[in-house]
Amino acid sequence: MPLGKLHDRAGFTCGVGSLAGYLKTQAGQDVRRKANAVFVLSSEAEPQRVLGSDTLCAIAISQGEVPEAARKYVPRYPLVSCTLIGRLAIAKDQQGQCLGSILLADAFLRAFESASTVGSSMVVVDALDEAAAGFYAAHGFVRLPDSLRLVMPMRQTGAGAER
Repeated sequence: MPLGKLHDRAGFTCGVGSLAGYLKTQAGQDVRRKANAVFVLSSEAEPQRVLGSDTLCAIAISQGEVPEAARKYVPRYPLVSCTLIGRLAIAKDQQGQCLGSILLADAFLRAFESASTVGSSMVVVDALDEAAAGFYAAHGFVRLPDSLRLVMPMRQTGAGAER
């Protein structure tokens, strides 16, 4: 669900200072300024408690950054319109319970559903470290050479996706 005033951002901790700090101090401003769409995961029992969060925004990458295997799915423009899934974080006490996969699946669906409206050919993630890159690779992303950036053609994210 979109970040709202009822969500307790101050109480969120995920073990990565930059991710927790973003949610606590910057996310609300980004939503108001339409710089990022911020989404949170919470439970029905505690709707104010943030169990995880992620962001979506539009970016463009150069055609040269698109992996060879993905080029057949994207237009041959100098810049390829993409949706960036960013700042995916899970509360420290909730890690290891597949909530990251749930958030990622939700972000895929949101990106795919908006692709025809805003024009987006790929989903992009910028992993913070090797462990995060492994998480995204396990979900079908292809890593760009010498980078922590991973991509997936939008066509691939929507295959069989139903909400």
